[in-house]
Amino acid sequence: MSNANQIIVVVKGVIFYKGKVLIVKRSLNDRVGGGTWECVGGKLDFGEDLEDALKREIQEEVGIDVTVERVLFASTFHTEPTRQVVVITYLCQTQNEKIVLSEEHSDFLWATKQQLRTLLPSNIISDFEKHHLFSIKELM
Repeated sequence: MSNANQIIVVVKGVIFYKGKVLIVKRSLNDRVGGGTWECVGGKLDFGEDLEDALKREIQEEVGIDVTVERVLFASTFHTEPTRQVVVITYLCQTQNEKIVLSEEHSDFLWATKQQLRTLLPSNIISDFEKHHLFSIKELM
């Protein structure tokens, strides 16, 4: 195990369908954030295009195809002193509400604005507020 600093790039999708946003609950045995709600997404593989990575992760985790509209915001945090995560969050649309969860998640919800405020962890809510996501016209 090396002591080198590590930066991980993660892409996330705020996926809209009929005025609601898809959120997923991490499996309880997950090393980071087990049992917490989040938007769908995952790590960028080396050499991969950002939007291609997001579409792949969404397909792997929830089994739907999305249209990637635009970048909403970027944020960063440390999971360990030498491991920094950069998260790029995109606005996405889908025409398919039928979700097929991977083993990474235990539950999903097409959430209203109020449910997002109730279920998402405070750091994600802070990012949503800071970047005015709760005022997006598509959101019920």
